[in-house]
Amino acid sequence: MAQTAIIVPCRLESTRFPRKLLHMIKGRPLVLWVAARIAREAPEFPLYFAVDHPLLAECLGAAGFSVIMTSAAHQSGTDRLAEANRIVGADRVVNVQADEPLVSGGQIRMLAALLASGVPMATLATPFRRAADFANPNQVKVVLAPAVRRALFFSRSPLPYARDRAGVVDDAWVLAQPCFKHLGLYGYRADLLQKIATLPLGRLEQIEKLEQLRVLENGYEIACDLTDDLTIGVDLPEDAVKFEQWLG
Repeated sequence: MAQTAIIVPCRLESTRFPRKLLHMIKGRPLVLWVAARIAREAPEFPLYFAVDHPLLAECLGAAGFSVIMTSAAHQSGTDRLAEANRIVGADRVVNVQADEPLVSGGQIRMLAALLASGVPMATLATPFRRAADFANPNQVKVVLAPAVRRALFFSRSPLPYARDRAGVVDDAWVLAQPCFKHLGLYGYRADLLQKIATLPLGRLEQIEKLEQLRVLENGYEIACDLTDDLTIGVDLPEDAVKFEQWLG
């Protein structure tokens, strides 16, 4: 049994960016950019891709990556992850999103270290630097209890809300406040991962469309550490353009 494994949940269809994981960037599908990055950045961990469609399985399998076919009926990546780990059998699972092509080895090892310290679930955040990003509902905010590095809430809304400024903020205000962007990276202890998969969808989870809220709604804590490593999450076609420009 692998103590810590990386499992990447992969869903073919995406509402905001149809079939984005197969979107070609410089002649290679996005999901293969992510796969190659993880393999290069964190080779010490076993790596698996939990997919919901034969097209993804064929793409990743042909490139030599380990693929686990999972149900297409899952409502969240966490549910897909739980099914995959029933096959992998890891004690601890690091969940990298399939649309994060700049994930770093440091971020993966940070999550692995948090799990090894005994926390049941962990994630990462990074400070916002621009007011436009802070206002963007596609960039998820996390409110932290900084002394214990624990997530209090996640939202697509700008949190904390600048009441004295009627919510109108600039870059300087965002830089001066505890405004944190949540990154799509998680770590789970195996028993909690399986428990989460049995819980009903949370009310807040359904409103915000953020599956991590299911964990908080059911009374579990999520440890959260900070990283300054550059990220480009590909949520929309314009994000794919940003990544292609980064590649040069």
